[in-house]
Amino acid sequence: MVKIPQSLQKELAKKSVDKNKKEVSKPFEKKFDELRQQMISEFLSHPVTIEILAGPNNRTSRVSGTLSGKANLFSFIGFSSEDNPIEPIIELLESTSYKQTKDGFKITLPTAADIFKVTPMPWASGRSWAKGIESGISGLGYLLNKRSSSSRSGSAFQNKKRVRSDNFKKVPYISSLINKYKKEFKKIK
Repeated sequence: MVKIPQSLQKELAKKSVDKNKKEVSKPFEKKFDELRQQMISEFLSHPVTIEILAGPNNRTSRVSGTLSGKANLFSFIGFSSEDNPIEPIIELLESTSYKQTKDGFKITLPTAADIFKVTPMPWASGRSWAKGIESGISGLGYLLNKRSSSSRSGSAFQNKKRVRSDNFKKVPYISSLINKYKKEFKKIK
């Protein structure tokens, strides 16, 4: 009988476990990557995201339903013309990851609160514009769609007097997306 040194036995056992982990994780990894891409695509195709991505000069893609088509969401929120307010959300969604554990896989997905932290209102740093989409943002009645050098976006500004009777209409956005995909990621085996 040949005696195999204990150090070699441990090394062979580790390689066997590592190989088995890779074989098990390949199908999971494929499903995980597909689902993460689906989540990002769904976020990018959300009407609010589309309207914000259209920027400050958007006159035709007022599709979010938040402002009754009366104004541009990018300008209403008060972003600077060079801002890309969607980028931090994409970065967080792309950071969704997993780790193989002895019990399966642990998925780390950003929470809605994580996203709200990286989406400050340009004029009120303690508030999140992404959360405001879901809970409401005041001031639509005072918004004038008029070019102005004193405007952050350059295409609208808040008037001192009310100019319309419209109100912001809140819509499901980040919270519903995260809740949906939290459930979807749990289904991957």
